[in-house]
Amino acid sequence: MSTNPLKPPQQTQEPRLSGTPEREHQPRIPDASSEARLLEIRREAETRGTVMRPGIRPAGAPFPVASPETGYYGIHLLKEPQWTPEIPLYFFVGGAAGSAAVIGAVADWIGRDPELARSARWLAFGGAIASSALLITDLGRPSRFLNMLRVFKRQSPMSVGAWTLAAFGGAATASAFAKAAEERFGSHFPISIIGNFGQFFSALFGLPFHNYTGVLIGATAIPVWNQNISTLPIHFGMSGVQAGVSMLELMGHRRSRALNLLGIVSTLFETWEGFHLETRDEAALRPLKDGPSGWVTRTGGMLSGPMPLFLRLLASVSANRAPRLRRWAAISGIAGSLLTRYGWMAAGGSSARDWRLPLEVPERQAIQQPRTISEMERKAA
Repeated sequence: MSTNPLKPPQQTQEPRLSGTPEREHQPRIPDASSEARLLEIRREAETRGTVMRPGIRPAGAPFPVASPETGYYGIHLLKEPQWTPEIPLYFFVGGAAGSAAVIGAVADWIGRDPELARSARWLAFGGAIASSALLITDLGRPSRFLNMLRVFKRQSPMSVGAWTLAAFGGAATASAFAKAAEERFGSHFPISIIGNFGQFFSALFGLPFHNYTGVLIGATAIPVWNQNISTLPIHFGMSGVQAGVSMLELMGHRRSRALNLLGIVSTLFETWEGFHLETRDEAALRPLKDGPSGWVTRTGGMLSGPMPLFLRLLASVSANRAPRLRRWAAISGIAGSLLTRYGWMAAGGSSARDWRLPLEVPERQAIQQPRTISEMERKAA
């Protein structure tokens, strides 16, 4: 049987399963009623800003139902901080070490207090070593910390912090050992140059190292941290100053009036910061006031603010009991500074688990938004 090569071959229809209606295999073409309903929904969205018509949900479907009570299917939108418990301790030790480096340099250059300067140098050196160990413990391997130093990102607080730690650790080590060698073997040109440069750069890098952790957590999307980004660096910085002063006092420097004055300034700010947080009625600050994170944060604020402030003011007017009062103020300040770091970290986890906070829109912003498409077009024009 001959076939015409110019005639296209006829397409054979695939067999259809028995019992299956043919209309299920054909796409549904919207009719006039569907188009009219879609137009009504669009007009309702333009005029009211929302659509009140319920969607289609097949009976018995396993789809979860989203509601204002359960949020996005009961799942929080933000990821909780993955840091290990060593990180709040790293924040605490780094703040104290950076503050001690600055205190030691000022005591050597202006105060002419070699004993205080020596203790501060060794405290800064020990804090730099401990900070590096704590950070590597959180990362898991030393190679991961070295990988952080392959590039420098000015806009990244974590990258800036890693480089600051490396520079501060090297300068604090050089300062401590060079000054110790100078005291043992006498002042020689190479040793004195290394010691002076090490002391200068340890103080220079100690300034950002003692408070950069406040910028680090404030630059995240976690509401309780991001809402306090303007005060967290100063808060963590003053807490670090108080920890450094308290450690130096426990090392035997409880007669220095300059240290006590510096402790009074830091406790005054911590008291004001606690008052500022307590008087603000914001939903994002709930983790700082409620639950376990609230108890830890409030206890840390009391131990680092009003209590050491009262003891230091009393020590400044009572010369006989000043050493003992300052010792108790130092113990309270160290405990409060440490609890403050753990309290803020716990509050961050609690804030990330609250799915309501990232979805909140200020009322003023909602009122100012145009409600119809025509208004949006006029505004854009």
